[in-house]
Amino acid sequence: MSKTSHAQNQFDAKAQAWSALFNEPMSDLVKRYTASVSFDQRLWQADIAGSLAHAEMLAAQGLISEEDLASIERGMAQISAEIGSGRFVWKLDLEDLHLNIEARLIALVGDAGKRLHTGRSRNDQVATDMRLWLRGEIDLIDGLLRALQLALVEVAEQHVALILPGFTHLQVAQPVSFGHHLLAYVEMFARDAERMAEVRRRVNMLPLGCAALAGTSYPLDRERVARTLGMVDADGAPRLCQNSLDAVSDRDFAIEFSAAASLCMVHVSRLSEELILWMSQNYGFIRIADRFTTGSSIMPQKKNPDVPELARGKTGRVVGHLMGLITLMKGQPLAYNKDNQEDKEPLFDTVDTLKDTLRIFADMLAGQIDPATGNKEGGISVNAPAMEQAALKGYATATDLADYLVRKGLPFRDAHETVAQAVKAASTHACDLSELPLAVLQGFHPQIEKDVYQVLSLRGSLDARNTLGGTAPAQVRAQLARHRARLA
Repeated sequence: MSKTSHAQNQFDAKAQAWSALFNEPMSDLVKRYTASVSFDQRLWQADIAGSLAHAEMLAAQGLISEEDLASIERGMAQISAEIGSGRFVWKLDLEDLHLNIEARLIALVGDAGKRLHTGRSRNDQVATDMRLWLRGEIDLIDGLLRALQLALVEVAEQHVALILPGFTHLQVAQPVSFGHHLLAYVEMFARDAERMAEVRRRVNMLPLGCAALAGTSYPLDRERVARTLGMVDADGAPRLCQNSLDAVSDRDFAIEFSAAASLCMVHVSRLSEELILWMSQNYGFIRIADRFTTGSSIMPQKKNPDVPELARGKTGRVVGHLMGLITLMKGQPLAYNKDNQEDKEPLFDTVDTLKDTLRIFADMLAGQIDPATGNKEGGISVNAPAMEQAALKGYATATDLADYLVRKGLPFRDAHETVAQAVKAASTHACDLSELPLAVLQGFHPQIEKDVYQVLSLRGSLDARNTLGGTAPAQVRAQLARHRARLA
């Protein structure tokens, strides 16, 4: 029997029993219950990258020959091509992607493939694979967060001076710039990007070489592997997991990512809630492009904001995954336990959901260029008159009148009480504060003069808030310039 045939038969025996230690094979039910290959195969590129880095280090340390290294590299290249083209046969009997790839490698290159596992375990291997995969996904998410911020900036630039009613407790509070309102979400997503960058740094650490739990007796050069895989600091220093027990059992990086993703989805959900309200007939502030809405099966007049509604719902799903991962880890003793197999599906789904959501929201808000025509299609349409009309409700400039009286010398609390009386009078007469005659206003305080009407106008209220972080158009333009420079 050839070496290759003998090696392949070793893996075929996994279907009968794991090794000579076992007296009976695993049942088909247990096999299906414990297998992860149906979902962990998405880690294949990370798995092969880690294996190649490990093999190169083994050769450099004299633990395998250069001929073995060349064979491993040749075999992995063929496996990559097979998986990439869909020709690779994933076997349930081999449990996970690691054994599937290793079995195929041994079938292709014989004993060289058997030597690849020197100094490592599936415990440190899977931890490395997950970190490599998640690092790449975080990089993609960073680009999507940037695109979403730019979409919001683009819409905000078009509506710097547009007046929107600002709310607290869903009651009209003060007039704000619509551009300023959108930039609040840019701030949120900017923090999300910062959090993702911080998570990435802690994800980007190498467990490989810690073996099953106690390290290894082989003279491995873990720093070399870390450099090969780009698991380094900004100055090029390798980043290694320093405790073998922690390295193979730690899933903090997955939980931390899920927490950052959950908070990002919460921000999406808050934006979704506003889009849903603004699109409703009771508000009528915006229109969402038809391709992001659906109709009703019974009411032909309906356009439903399905994308924001579903994003709001998917937020609960992502937050649920976070709770699941935390619960998964809370009772585990050191070191690796089979429980940890349950970390992948929630993490994978969180990544997929977040990426899809960020991508679709950038398109929905700002639209995209049609490659055929070069024209921008989609994006939200704004009903400026409806926004400004709504801002006239609820005495949105009452605080401006109080500030006016303070500048006349009244203590703020006295001014507050005086304006409350004025609002009560306006409410009685079913008019806005700006519609009260000057004589009536002066009855509340004799120092009120004709210039008060500029203060009581929506535009005057907006322009007056010209401090850093304020809603005045001048401040909004300054913030837009800052965001453009930051995102460039």
